[in-house]
Amino acid sequence: MGSIPRNINFEYIFASDKGIISNKNKKDVPTILAVEATLTIKINNELYFEAELAILEFYKSLYKWKEKNTKDKIPEFHYYTIEYDDYEDGAILSLIPFSNRARLKSIWAESEINDVFDLNYIADQFLALEKKLRNDIEEYYDIKLKSFINHIPHRLI
Repeated sequence: MGSIPRNINFEYIFASDKGIISNKNKKDVPTILAVEATLTIKINNELYFEAELAILEFYKSLYKWKEKNTKDKIPEFHYYTIEYDDYEDGAILSLIPFSNRARLKSIWAESEINDVFDLNYIADQFLALEKKLRNDIEEYYDIKLKSFINHIPHRLI
């Protein structure tokens, strides 16, 4: 029996109108949090996660995680939102590295998929998501995230 490929696919669809935000809103937290997208994660083509998120807040979590990455250390990733406060069972979305592997976890998982990923593969996929999401947000909403990043709420637990 051959090994099962361990692949992950991230998709998102912006749920908020293009005009909901502009560069003038860079300090307007309620407007920032109103920018939403549906994030879908599939593992081996099976639905793992699907939820509408405050996409700028999610992006900032990815951005902060990316800043902590080094070639020698890939840290844990955790996404929490200020709009939800019951985290007894964990984060909305986490990447948990161990040795040279990693596991994805979510309190909002659509299915129980416990695949273990190669750490470099999954880290590369998260880094690619951060880059693509940044580019797509900036293009779709015609904003520069660099001027927003310090004003986007970011929850750490």
